[in-house]
Amino acid sequence: MKVGLFGAGKVGVALAERALEAGHEVRVVGSPRQDSLMLELIVETVAPGAEAVAAARGADVVAWADVVLLAVPLSRSGDLPYAALDGKVVVDLMNHWEPVDGPMPELAGLGTSEVVARRNPRARWVKSLNHLGYHDVETDARPAGAADRRAVGVATDDPEAGAVVAQLVDSLGFDPVDLGGLTAGRFLEAGGPVFGAFLTAAELAARAAEAGAPVREAVDEAAA
Repeated sequence: MKVGLFGAGKVGVALAERALEAGHEVRVVGSPRQDSLMLELIVETVAPGAEAVAAARGADVVAWADVVLLAVPLSRSGDLPYAALDGKVVVDLMNHWEPVDGPMPELAGLGTSEVVARRNPRARWVKSLNHLGYHDVETDARPAGAADRRAVGVATDDPEAGAVVAQLVDSLGFDPVDLGGLTAGRFLEAGGPVFGAFLTAAELAARAAEAGAPVREAVDEAAA
């Protein structure tokens, strides 16, 4: 796939590295506040082979990409090129960290994806990968079929977009689990029942279901 990744923080560059190892093409878009030379240095050091792109060219990366990953601080998500996201499969990896982002009253009772999706409802929104830390991305990937393969939740109102993201997740070395609609993405966020936990597909599905998520099935099992 062609993967456009917004955010050159620890999670972003770790995912860029894994995506390259999986054979994908990757372009990493930095923050408008980020020096372009520093961005290039970070990308070349951690994810050699990925292309570093200045924020001013973010819309060009969206147009190029098959999948767009948003891994920026939630409080800075307003800088993203939402108008360019029409029809694109967009993965929201963002979490609300109040010490970093400050209070965000608009999130009351909602997940981050439900809020940012309102900024462009024509995009194909998926919540996934946000419950992994950068160190998890680096150390926990396993080949398909491994007994200790870690699971990653996928929540979306667009099943076809979910299938694309499930394929990406699998290629990165994790078992995708279909949690149902976009509102189920709340179960993946900080403070939720699966956040930061090393769970297999069956364990993640069971824990999310116990918490009330409308789990459909383990995506990898459905595709087998």
